[in-house]
Amino acid sequence: MYIVVVGGGNIGYHLARSLLSEGHEVLVIEKDAQRCERISEELGSITLRGDGCEVATLETAGAGRADMLVAVTDHDEDNLVSCQVARHRFEVKRTVARVANPKLVPIFRRLGVDCVVSSTMLIMEHIEHEVPTHPLIHLLTLTDAQMEIVEVRIPPKSAAVGRKVKDLPLPSGTTLSLLIRRQQRPQIPTPETVLQAGDQVVAVTLPELEEALKLVLTETAG
Repeated sequence: MYIVVVGGGNIGYHLARSLLSEGHEVLVIEKDAQRCERISEELGSITLRGDGCEVATLETAGAGRADMLVAVTDHDEDNLVSCQVARHRFEVKRTVARVANPKLVPIFRRLGVDCVVSSTMLIMEHIEHEVPTHPLIHLLTLTDAQMEIVEVRIPPKSAAVGRKVKDLPLPSGTTLSLLIRRQQRPQIPTPETVLQAGDQVVAVTLPELEEALKLVLTETAG
């Protein structure tokens, strides 16, 4: 696979090294001459000095035959522009962008970036896994389908405890796909499944319905 990496900072460098170790063809586009020199010395002649936002630079990089473009500069705007140019001018099959400001993630997605990686959100997801006060955990974003896979832990005082799945006012379009119960094997919940305190429920839902789903499964009775 031919992968163009825009941005030769620490992330771009380590990403390029990992991709090379997996046998991919990699080209790193970087504005800074010293960074280009460092990468070339350590990883070989895989750099192109230039601006990854510019059509001419991407053309020189052979973006037209690239299978993927990954934009990981320190600037969100540059990463977005690189992905947009790659997608619309060179029809690159897959674009990936690093985003520093998590508020920009929905915008990047609406503008067609296939995969948006926010380090802030990744750290928050790890915190959610470790801190029991976060009842809803994001597991996966299905970008093409515009769906989210989330996990919700049922708290002891939830109104959902003791109720059958079919009796829950789940948001339209939401599917409970897996139930994990302590000391039992994971099971696919049926309409007759009765929820218990401590159950971990994996659900597929729309991003805008996450809050409603969380309330149904965690809101205190009464």
